[in-house]
Amino acid sequence: MSVDGGKAAVVRDGCLRPLLTQTGHCGMRFNPLSIALRLAHREITIFGVVAGAAIGSSQEGDSMAAGSIISCVTVFGGSGFLGAEIVRRLSVDGLVTRVATRHPENTTFPERYIQAGGIQPVYADVRDETSVALAMEGCDSVINAVGLYIEKGSETFAAVHELGALNIAHQAAVLDIDRLVHISGIGADLYSGSSYVGARGKGELLVRDAFSPATILRPSVLFGPSDKFLNTLAKITDYSPLFPLFGRGETMLQPVYVADVAEAALKVLRNPGSQGKTYELGGPRVYSYRALVELILSHTGRRRLLLPVPFTVWTILATAASILPNPPVTPPQVALMKFDNVVAKSELSLDDLSVKPTAVEDILPHYEF
Repeated sequence: MSVDGGKAAVVRDGCLRPLLTQTGHCGMRFNPLSIALRLAHREITIFGVVAGAAIGSSQEGDSMAAGSIISCVTVFGGSGFLGAEIVRRLSVDGLVTRVATRHPENTTFPERYIQAGGIQPVYADVRDETSVALAMEGCDSVINAVGLYIEKGSETFAAVHELGALNIAHQAAVLDIDRLVHISGIGADLYSGSSYVGARGKGELLVRDAFSPATILRPSVLFGPSDKFLNTLAKITDYSPLFPLFGRGETMLQPVYVADVAEAALKVLRNPGSQGKTYELGGPRVYSYRALVELILSHTGRRRLLLPVPFTVWTILATAASILPNPPVTPPQVALMKFDNVVAKSELSLDDLSVKPTAVEDILPHYEF
């Protein structure tokens, strides 16, 4: 057991794990009531703070431009689809990268990188601020790539995308972290009818409140050979003669390659001028949902009947399926599919980061369906 500045931790399976006590980092106490009060306070003040944060962020960026060097990055959610790609990209660039996850012993990065210390799996649960502090202490940059798409038990959108995002941003400020990159999603909106989109929107505001220089990345739907998006579409076409569309399949999507988002994360870390800014990340082409399904059918050589299904029917089916341990579709997902998911022309994008977006057609040959 090691004790450092009053914080206790135990090393188990080669991973740093905090001993959770009543007193957290910097002597603050963490309990449900105090967290709820802090969230409520931030929601009241947030609209007054964010405007000022935007004004001050450029000055902070200018002060960092003079010789700030990034050497260690903590990636929360570093074992997920996007997080793992970010970790790989950072390690290739020579950065020491901590993979902060609830199950660090299950990370699957090459052992040579772990043994060399380039990739360091550490324990962290974003819902617990003590573990968040321990995971990022000693690093100079942080990326929050945690994503939750299906609520289960205590794992709720509010707990992960709001409280979790706030915990990371708050500790980034407390520990004087140089750079924070918060990964959200296109369409994030505090007032959305989708609980998922609403939580993403509130999370962004809480992050800006706690750490105004944070850079926010909003990717469209992610794709890559091991994704759960195109692979799911292909799986449905594999076993069913009918493919049910969301509505008429007219929702517009701008899928972005997961490696391009990882490259964008590295670019903003290296560019102090990106502080306090928001970037929307999409691929080079916009597709209707129907067009994407047809693209999968063309690639696999299958012929299926595309069946339009009204959103009201989808909502009923998704609500009924919610009782299943792993529902195939959820009400928040249905709500998400009602709106286009494309980069707004007025927003900063991959082009502003000098990242050339990769088309779905270029990566499809690497899928195994």
